[in-house]
Amino acid sequence: MNKLRILLAEDHETIRDGLKLLVGSQPDMEVVGEADNGRVAVQLAQQLLPDVAVMDVSMPELNGLQATKKLRQQCPQVKVLALTRHKDGGYLQQLLQAGASGYVLKQSKSAELLRAIRAVAAGQTYLDPAITGKVVDSLIGGRGARGASAGAELTDREAEVLRLIALGYINKEVAARLSLSVKTVEAHKARGMEKMGMKSRVDIVRYAMLQGWLQDI
Repeated sequence: MNKLRILLAEDHETIRDGLKLLVGSQPDMEVVGEADNGRVAVQLAQQLLPDVAVMDVSMPELNGLQATKKLRQQCPQVKVLALTRHKDGGYLQQLLQAGASGYVLKQSKSAELLRAIRAVAAGQTYLDPAITGKVVDSLIGGRGARGASAGAELTDREAEVLRLIALGYINKEVAARLSLSVKTVEAHKARGMEKMGMKSRVDIVRYAMLQGWLQDI
């Protein structure tokens, strides 16, 4: 069995050692690199091309948000799982916008982190259950996507494409899964986003949460 290759980016050595011990003890995972700041994390990701980079949000040199942006630009195949103590939805939105595929709280149980790593590695979007309820509440309160066009309704194909995008798949991967061309996927995505008043991937994830599309992750 091929093990998931994990890069750990955490500036506190004690926490990083604990993460290394936890991840390294899993039969399907191995730690291939460690970084104590965001700049080194990006450099190591380029060199090692891990499956998942577990990224602390608060780090020197480059913080987790900045490092995530650079890493996703330079190594789009590497998935990023953000690790933080912050429950603020603002952090979540910024990290999703930067390209993170998951968001886990440091205070959550170890099993939550391991579940998140596996989900993100499988191409899914993972949000810590401790914050999902708050995010959904805020969306229901009117801060979701910017508003659907009057009478707008997604076609089955548009919904299928948007759901896969919300789960973290890129256009090329969606095309392969649905046996479509990349251009066709882009067209369905654009039309669906326009109908629902979406402007970014964050809006797609928000909509997916409200539709219950992410309940299986």
